[in-house]
Amino acid sequence: MVQRGEIRNREYATQIRDFTKLRYKNITPTDIDGFTEFGGKLMIFIEAKHNGAPLPFGQRLAFERLCDAVQRGGIHCFYFVVSHNCDGDVDYSETTVVEYRWMGQWRKPEGNPKLSECWFKAIKKYLEGDYTN
Repeated sequence: MVQRGEIRNREYATQIRDFTKLRYKNITPTDIDGFTEFGGKLMIFIEAKHNGAPLPFGQRLAFERLCDAVQRGGIHCFYFVVSHNCDGDVDYSETTVVEYRWMGQWRKPEGNPKLSECWFKAIKKYLEGDYTN
């Protein structure tokens, strides 16, 4: 039995996603590494980069627009950009948050918090005890 959040079909997870033929002018699709929606009250998006690589301009702009639109719609929204240096499986809870989108701004967290710390802090603050770990 697979635990919640665990990869169910490892062979599919390793497939390359080729968007080259889905192009309009200089626009192509991007992917989102993680997304969780909490009952219409909070949304958390995650993008992971290896060794702190920066977000490409188009991906950054898409994430800004997505997060800001959700926020304007009355739902609390975070977009966490995390860094890891793994070559194999990545435990996202242990990745380091390098920046995050909140209330129309990219912000840098104090220190080097793990994603799990920021994740549960957002849940605690914006769900007022509706969810438990």
